[in-house]
Amino acid sequence: MTASSAAPTATTAQVLNSPARVITASLVGTTIEFYDFYVYATAAVLVFPSLFFPSNNPTTALLASFAVFGAAMVARPIGAIVFGHLGDKKGRKTTLVISLLTMGIATFLIGFLPTYHSIGVLAPTLLLILRLTQGFALGGEWSGAALVATENAPAGKRAWYGTFPQLGAPIGFIIANGLFLIINWALPHPTDTLLKSEAFLGWGWRIPFLFSAVMVIVGLWVRLKLVESEAFKTAEKQGAIRKVPLGETLRFHWKALIQGTFIMLATYVLFYLMTSFTLTYGTAASDAAVPGLGIRYVDFVLMQILAVVFFGILTAVSGPLADKHGRRFVLIIVTTAIIVFGLTFGFFLAPHGDLTTAVTIAFLIVGFSLMGLTFGPMGAYLPELFPTNVRYTGSAIAYNVSSILGAALAPIIAVALWTAANGSTWLVGIYLAGASVLTLIALIVTPETKETDYDAASR
Repeated sequence: MTASSAAPTATTAQVLNSPARVITASLVGTTIEFYDFYVYATAAVLVFPSLFFPSNNPTTALLASFAVFGAAMVARPIGAIVFGHLGDKKGRKTTLVISLLTMGIATFLIGFLPTYHSIGVLAPTLLLILRLTQGFALGGEWSGAALVATENAPAGKRAWYGTFPQLGAPIGFIIANGLFLIINWALPHPTDTLLKSEAFLGWGWRIPFLFSAVMVIVGLWVRLKLVESEAFKTAEKQGAIRKVPLGETLRFHWKALIQGTFIMLATYVLFYLMTSFTLTYGTAASDAAVPGLGIRYVDFVLMQILAVVFFGILTAVSGPLADKHGRRFVLIIVTTAIIVFGLTFGFFLAPHGDLTTAVTIAFLIVGFSLMGLTFGPMGAYLPELFPTNVRYTGSAIAYNVSSILGAALAPIIAVALWTAANGSTWLVGIYLAGASVLTLIALIVTPETKETDYDAASR
């Protein structure tokens, strides 16, 4: 290859997309996307069981709510295929704008849904449709944001740049749950447990969904200012763009798809256990049929928000570590730590008398810290498994198929295991440890990608 035909360097790309623009576009978009998802996850615990899935058995209503929550994960691989196709054929920018707009509209409309008491079974049906739309949109969001960040990264800093879209997860969590806390504080209610005042159940729960419209407008404004990455432009100039990127991916990169799917598994299971399940378990009454910790909702969410700060900090720290020591090495160490952490559930995530709050806070901080360390390098590691011409499709499918195996099933399996163990969480921890063993095996058989030629149009 001659000097004139060589792929442009990262420095050239930065002239078009400045570091500030790249960081802002990848961070703001994923923050909004994760905010939308967290708003639903919180409502799935607090209000949807009674408003959309009324039942004489609270556990049945909760499982039905979680089932719709998990259904979105099934739609995510479909979104990954559709948006991956667009992203690998038409470019990253257009695809990112469409995915963000789709997610925002679905979330906004949930805020207007009538409940089961108004229109019967049509209410949960409409909720399911909009939830599937959310999942479809999220299927294309993460990979596009990760590619915008890493394809514009300076040499030797891909993993660090790849952490910026990952930071959308903790930031979105804090904004979503912080908004629910503000609503709880502002609305009158007899007690502050579970936010089940008449005002909140009547209309207060809708505010976070409607508020997403404001955030989407901001996100669209940022993303419309992006310029297409040089890596994608180079692939176009070299004629490497494929008519059917999915076919190319399945035919030549199936092994990387399987590896990437299982590399993400432990991350997904850990994440949804630390968010949805711990909120359910932590706020369940200690004298209930399936006992929990009996911590007030407001107190527990504040504990989670404190721990999520460590999630964000460790996500940022993980990028430089992965750039220095390699993605695979860092993730093997962290995944081993997650296995050990899972084995501690039965003891640490349990009542401890006057020390319950302190022990639970420590447990949440450790769990979310491990989440940051495992989630951060994924922004670079998964895209690096694929060449430019199928990078969007490949990384999106691996990331989102893993969401079915991990995130879709995690809350349901966790509640079932918690119930089977009569309120103990030790089986939930074993479940996390088992998923992490599968991730560890995938990491061992997957090569390091730190030195991968990221400008390669195809390989």
